[in-house]
Amino acid sequence: MLRRLSDGRFHSGETLADEFGLSRSSIFNVVAQAESMGLTIHAVRGRGYRLPEPIEWLDGGAVARHLGEAASAYTIHILDSVDSTNTALMAAALNGAVDGTLFCSEHQQSGKGRRGRQWHSVPGGSLTFSVLWRFDNGLQSLAGLSLAVGLAIARAVNRHSRHPARLKWPNDVLVDYRKLAGILVEVQGDMNGAAFAVVGIGLNVRLNEAQRDAVDQAVVDLAEMGVTVGRNRLLADCLQELHSVLALFRQHGFAALRSDWLALDAYAGKPVALSLPDARKVQGVAAGVDEIGAFLLRDATSGLIPYSGGEVSLRLDAGR
Repeated sequence: MLRRLSDGRFHSGETLADEFGLSRSSIFNVVAQAESMGLTIHAVRGRGYRLPEPIEWLDGGAVARHLGEAASAYTIHILDSVDSTNTALMAAALNGAVDGTLFCSEHQQSGKGRRGRQWHSVPGGSLTFSVLWRFDNGLQSLAGLSLAVGLAIARAVNRHSRHPARLKWPNDVLVDYRKLAGILVEVQGDMNGAAFAVVGIGLNVRLNEAQRDAVDQAVVDLAEMGVTVGRNRLLADCLQELHSVLALFRQHGFAALRSDWLALDAYAGKPVALSLPDARKVQGVAAGVDEIGAFLLRDATSGLIPYSGGEVSLRLDAGR
């Protein structure tokens, strides 16, 4: 029904009820459910319902056409709704899903962010997808993978944006220090044998005010940035860049991508506070990342200290 309402025209409750074989009250309930998912629906007495903004719904065939030769690297599954693309793909991976399996969903009921946070998305207003990659050299070969993924997503966005997307260690894509996209990498396998990674990506396309209010940090979306590319083309661009990055990562690890990541580092030379997993905080100046993707902090004695776990927050320093 949402696909029908997104053509820009009003559709009466009676017409929708006839088309979908539902009662008028059921149509009303569907509209209410859609609004609870974050969509705004115009309802006008005597005219019916419509979505105020046109939505380009995801289409696996369209994505494959935009991908061109790279389409052979992916097995594309477009879902209407799922608890979490990462959770669903992790289950599929354990069931034998092949390398390059992609789950992309219009709506997530329980989208997963990093450190147990929820990822907020709305049908038509986000790109939320997960890709399965299998590796032969074990978990130890995956150091820096989330940074490599961030680089690919920033490159895809920068194909279309006048406002450059930049990177925040270890897994955020920022524009003007506001979050545009987040990455969640979940891994399983042996340290030195077969392993796999489920790489989840959430990208803000068009957020409404309720969504912005629900997020505990400053966010930005592509609409605000003036990016008008369709979601199917954008997803294909992300997948093309991921395919290119993964080829280098498989051969040479993150070291082959480090200089490109550093060129987009949003925090280079900034005073920062690093929150460690044991709840301690350390302060210093951000000095990029090393060849395995560890964060480098320059301390008060000008020494460089690598950290492979933790979370960076910009420390406001009025004196600088």
